[in-house]
Amino acid sequence: MLEVRLAGIELGNPTMLASGILGTSAASLIRVARAGAGAVVAKSVGLSPREGHRNPTVIEVEQGVLNAVGLSNPGVEEFAEELRQATSAGVPVVASVYGFRAGEYAEVARRISGAGVAAVELNLSCPNVEKVGALFGADEDLAFEVVREVKRAVSLPVFAKLTANAGDIVAIAKACEEGGADAITAINTVKAMAIDTRAKAPVLGNEVGGLSGPCIKPIALRCVYEIAREVSIPVIGCGGIATGEDAVEFLLAGARAVQIGTAVLSRGVSVFRKVSLEIKEYLEERGYESVEEIVGLALRC
Repeated sequence: MLEVRLAGIELGNPTMLASGILGTSAASLIRVARAGAGAVVAKSVGLSPREGHRNPTVIEVEQGVLNAVGLSNPGVEEFAEELRQATSAGVPVVASVYGFRAGEYAEVARRISGAGVAAVELNLSCPNVEKVGALFGADEDLAFEVVREVKRAVSLPVFAKLTANAGDIVAIAKACEEGGADAITAINTVKAMAIDTRAKAPVLGNEVGGLSGPCIKPIALRCVYEIAREVSIPVIGCGGIATGEDAVEFLLAGARAVQIGTAVLSRGVSVFRKVSLEIKEYLEERGYESVEEIVGLALRC
């Protein structure tokens, strides 16, 4: 009943661990997989080790979490071994990659593809160094170029993770589809900040960060709905999902699977099994026999 097929990948249920949450090691990925996630997405990795931003990097805000970790990671060579070990968990493992040029994305994807991962997710929220900081995920041509180069470099399914900070996220999604993307993940965090009124200064060490959690769910839901109407490839919903009802909203909006991130911090890894059971209850109460039957129903209204 809960099984879904996503770009040729079989998931036991439609829940996935979102990149950046408990995805820093094989042990943490395996823990989430055994807790009931249908698939797990690792933390974003680049060509070289990166220290990230100075503390504080993660703070709680009303109805969400604000983070400016800064893509800290050990580099693709070291992290590939963690991913290789994580595949023993028995659920699909997705590698998240980033770069500052299209060629970097392709090279990281190529190197990580030998680790046994089921797919590669492109973190398109990085600035392009050759275009004075223009975000890959906010420029149709840049997004198209990254997807095209990665597809040329690997034979794995490629997911393009988009940001709502883009001017026209639907146009970006369509550009990624034209570039060969096998699925769209929407959305990444929303650019935001917090200020300490006593210190009269930004709270985060990087001043500005990415907002996640329940407060961005309406934005994410709108993005998924609009994207699903315009592309023919699967859409993965991400943003503020903490309950089965949240997940069902995204499925009705056209998502084929959902990613859970911030809710893991507040509710623990049991959230995946809980959300799956609540989706199942929704289906059974209404006489549906599979998740597939409700995907995109709200689009037909």
